[in-house]
Amino acid sequence: MDSHVFSPANAEHYATTMRRGIDVLTDHLASVEQPFSGRSVADVARTVDAVDLDQPVDVESALAELRDVYLDDAVWFHDAGYAAHLNCPVVVPALLAELFVSAVNSSLDTWDQSAGGTLIERRLVDWTTGRIGFGEGADGVFTSGGTQSNLQALLMARGETFLRGHVDPGLAYNESLSRFRVFCSRDAHFSVQKSATILGLDAAAVVPVDVDARHRMDPVALERALHDCLAHELVPMAVVATAGTTDLGAIDPLGPVADLCAEHGVWMHVDAAYGGGLLASRRRRHRLDGIERADSVTVDFHKTFFQPVSASAVLVRDTGALRHVTYHAEYLNPRTANLPNQVDKSMQTTRRFDALKLWMTLRTMGADAVGDGFDSVIDLAHAAADWVRAQDDLLLRAEPELSTVVLRYQPDGVDDDHADELNPRIRQALWRDGRSIVAGTKVEGRSWLKLTLLNPATTLDDVVRVLERVRAAGDDLLEHDRQGVAS
Repeated sequence: MDSHVFSPANAEHYATTMRRGIDVLTDHLASVEQPFSGRSVADVARTVDAVDLDQPVDVESALAELRDVYLDDAVWFHDAGYAAHLNCPVVVPALLAELFVSAVNSSLDTWDQSAGGTLIERRLVDWTTGRIGFGEGADGVFTSGGTQSNLQALLMARGETFLRGHVDPGLAYNESLSRFRVFCSRDAHFSVQKSATILGLDAAAVVPVDVDARHRMDPVALERALHDCLAHELVPMAVVATAGTTDLGAIDPLGPVADLCAEHGVWMHVDAAYGGGLLASRRRRHRLDGIERADSVTVDFHKTFFQPVSASAVLVRDTGALRHVTYHAEYLNPRTANLPNQVDKSMQTTRRFDALKLWMTLRTMGADAVGDGFDSVIDLAHAAADWVRAQDDLLLRAEPELSTVVLRYQPDGVDDDHADELNPRIRQALWRDGRSIVAGTKVEGRSWLKLTLLNPATTLDDVVRVLERVRAAGDDLLEHDRQGVAS
């Protein structure tokens, strides 16, 4: 055991092992020709299950085995054929930071477990709140991802709703909680509903608000929903505006939403897990105008800042709101402590120093380079949409708002119901082939395919290749269906 522990005595062993691991990874990377192997779950499971975990091997053997159980069937987000989910290729400065994050293993809960790491995270929180436009007194903390950030935001909203005196003090706590309502567009992320459930709210607590033709929350519908809530003696707890819906990338009208929240004294949260990258954009930052009026904001750096998972943050306009997650333990963060303990702000206790990845990225690349990268994939999405629009057998669902393109294969003679059945099969066929990976979704009950473009190195030619494979798979499946009918 002693020979494996990271320490000065084993520094050379560490360096040699890391170099060997880098050699294996870069050698394998050079051989990657498509985003996925195409192997089935059963085939991959047999490979993994064949390993005897009770029989250790040397490093070389373990690295060789790693190719079989992981690298050969990994999904590679840097490959231009990958266009499925909100997974970005990662930048090298962030990977350099991972070296230090893992080896030093700071825990960002208390000062005496992280010291300088605490201040780096706090500086990055200040940098992000500055980009949002929050003033003095803003704060926040890094989280594991957008789901946790949204959960913490709604937890704070719940606490502030009680403190703001919107609840009849004569009601029991559970009875009060059953009357709380959260408003979001019907295209908002599922984590809003999940968070409400975790927070013990009523099953009907999340109120979906109608959207406009661009799938943005309709402020008139929101106003109507708020008035209806009050008319039924319910309590508006929060409005969640989305800055970048998962499917269509829609950005809700933040200014009008903020006006309504201010009028009714309701907590405003902006889920900018996807669109948060616009904070670094030199061309499209204005699309987030109004975000500075929010009470809380979610930003996922591991989406549009090109960071490795995980790196997210929940930011608040007023640091006082973080008290709703503050608990004290004598052995960890006693009330008498006057040190900068991040556990006072976090739902987590032990927590990785993920902030260092963003720090190294900003210090070596700069925010403009990050923003330009996001802008480039938005440009690419518009170019891809133009190409789709010109095709006779592909339908474009909507003009891209960010970097997603929603489309479907539907040539002449194929009705809507057949296209609904056909397009998920196209996605499955592409997955089995392994050269291109696209996502699938439903919009207003119809099945669509989705390209999520987050690779600044991807070109329009690359995207067209993916779309041609969509077409080829669709043609093959359609011919198969026709032959089946004929027989």
